[in-house]
Amino acid sequence: MPERRERPATAAELDRLPDVRDGLSRLERIILWQHHELEKERPGRAVPTAMLYGRVVEHVPVSVPEFQRTLAKLVGK
Repeated sequence: MPERRERPATAAELDRLPDVRDGLSRLERIILWQHHELEKERPGRAVPTAMLYGRVVEHVPVSVPEFQRTLAKLVGK
């Protein structure tokens, strides 16, 4: 039987794997980091989801539905 070789994971797949230290994926970590940065820039005001999405996609390619699912998971809904 021929030897089966696993293909290496793509960068997009690696962005979604949980880190062993705290269980957060790179995507979740970037969402939280950019949310924190926007809160500092907009003291006392809410962070618009569209603005947060724009900041996140500068660092990791993510669709709007996946971003919304991940954000909902982070806020517990």
